[in-house]
Amino acid sequence: MVDTPIDYGRLDAGRHVNYWAIDPALRAEVERAYPDAEFEWAEPKLSDLGELTGHEITDNAEIIDREGHDLRTYDRDGEVQNHVEYHPLQHENDELVYDRGVTHDIFHPPPGRDEPLGFQHVLTQQTILSFADGGFVCPVSMTTGAAIVLEKYVDDDHPNADLLEDYFRKLTSRDYDDHIEGAMFLTEKQGGSDVGANETTAEPTEEEGIYELHGEKWFCSNIDAEGTLALARRPDAPDGTAGLSLFLVPHTKRNGGPASDASGTSEDELSSGELNDQLYRRLKDKLGTISVPTGEVEFRGAEAYLVGEPENGFKLMAEMMNFERLTNATGSVGGMGRSLLESKVQAATRDAFGETIQEYPLMRRDLVDMQTDYEAALAFTFEATRHYADYMDAEQRADGTGLDADERTPEEERAFKLMRLLVPIAKYKTGRMAVDTASYACEILGGNGYVNGFTTERLLRDSQVLPIWEGTSNILSLDVLRVLNREAAHETLFPLISDHLDAAEHPHLEDLAGTVQEEFTAMQEAMVSLAGEGEDYAQHEAKRLADYVFDVVTAGLLIERAQTAIDEADDGRRALVAEWFVGTRFGQDEARGITDGEKLPDDYFEEIVRHARLSPDELAAAAPADD
Repeated sequence: MVDTPIDYGRLDAGRHVNYWAIDPALRAEVERAYPDAEFEWAEPKLSDLGELTGHEITDNAEIIDREGHDLRTYDRDGEVQNHVEYHPLQHENDELVYDRGVTHDIFHPPPGRDEPLGFQHVLTQQTILSFADGGFVCPVSMTTGAAIVLEKYVDDDHPNADLLEDYFRKLTSRDYDDHIEGAMFLTEKQGGSDVGANETTAEPTEEEGIYELHGEKWFCSNIDAEGTLALARRPDAPDGTAGLSLFLVPHTKRNGGPASDASGTSEDELSSGELNDQLYRRLKDKLGTISVPTGEVEFRGAEAYLVGEPENGFKLMAEMMNFERLTNATGSVGGMGRSLLESKVQAATRDAFGETIQEYPLMRRDLVDMQTDYEAALAFTFEATRHYADYMDAEQRADGTGLDADERTPEEERAFKLMRLLVPIAKYKTGRMAVDTASYACEILGGNGYVNGFTTERLLRDSQVLPIWEGTSNILSLDVLRVLNREAAHETLFPLISDHLDAAEHPHLEDLAGTVQEEFTAMQEAMVSLAGEGEDYAQHEAKRLADYVFDVVTAGLLIERAQTAIDEADDGRRALVAEWFVGTRFGQDEARGITDGEKLPDDYFEEIVRHARLSPDELAAAAPADD
């Protein structure tokens, strides 16, 4: 709760601030996602990270984006060296973050605790870091994702268990000098989203569990990571995804130190520093996310270590993909938060025709739209995060074996189904919303918004990859159909929505909940209709169904959040956000609402955009948007 509106006019730009402290909406969603005791412990650390990100990491990110990294595939004698020359500030950012336990604290107890933190913690950290640089967060995310797979699918009976355990330890180390990064080489030129078309092969060696990989990977982010996971097909394995196995492919071979320039590690027991048999052909000349080197890799008999059971690689990679998709969503939310902050500062400091532009009704409406989108994305993404964290907590308690459906408790099965349904929707929707928000932030800054050095053009460049990474909008929408059909996820979704709508007690919120209940009923009818149609029609409507689920679930979440704010903080501000979301998504006003005389964004700009407190009694003056 903010008693006095935030004065964005005191800032010159959306930097040199504490991104955690300046964002009440983010803090409220995060607090709800954490168990109480964990949040109490974590909050000072999150504030510290917000301060660090808003200053050193943001300043470094601007320079890294401008100057980039270089790949030196060959040395002066024409020998392969696969050397990425990182910008020196990349080392500084890496050390600042990894020494704070960003890939450690969810697997091992951090200093001052007896137990690891839940996955809410790393996802919140990545959200904050994405205010500075989504490209920088990519390796952090993939390092965690690779560690998830190794922790879950490598047991004592596994070939090379000790070796893979060493990689897990270094992926999750809190000591930067001991830490390595992870990656996921999934895309092949001929395959793309059709992973089953992958052509990389794995030839067994005389050592059990050790293979040599041949083939190429086309879009490899964090190209020189020591903990890279890749899919390949063993001899005589079946076609399609059923024939793929998962391998860890290091940058350097065993018995020495990871030689990656980015890792900062010294020689140790993992390898002799001898390069693995692969060729980094070139770095992609990308539109954005310059801070993460992305390139093409050709495996030329690269040493690789089998992870998990043979021909089970796609399932294992899907485990990492669930996390990566959710981090894509939290990254989108962080980017939206930064775009919104840049827009608020510009609106509060830019004079036009004798007033700052935030005083003009049309700009006020635009900023309310952006704030509402941001809080909608926050609510949905952190709801997905909460269920993902519950799912992962159950999986980790299973001692690394994982749980089948018949082994889960009802609560664990609920978390699994909600995670599987909400994560692809969160990734799809927030990726598109991040692009739209960044694009309009450029417009608010005017010509400067399109110029290097004013941040918004970089936010737009970086955000454009978010709908592409980890599955396009179409792939994700089809996954939603799959989860509804195979997992019967609607059986857990419908009670979730009902519970949130039933939370409405304030008369203002009861009216909004009635509108959403009508849409909820219509959404259920739409699902029944699709279930009775053929597959082609269901695919045709898949994206619209995902949109519908997002809107109905988010409306329920915002209403529930608003009631909680009224009960616990005596603040009606979030009811206005819920009202504007419901009205703009579900309102069926005549003449598109132009003739109704309603101007909530202008009347309540201070409350919605600048987080001023609103007494719940004053909500009576603001009629719901569909009245």
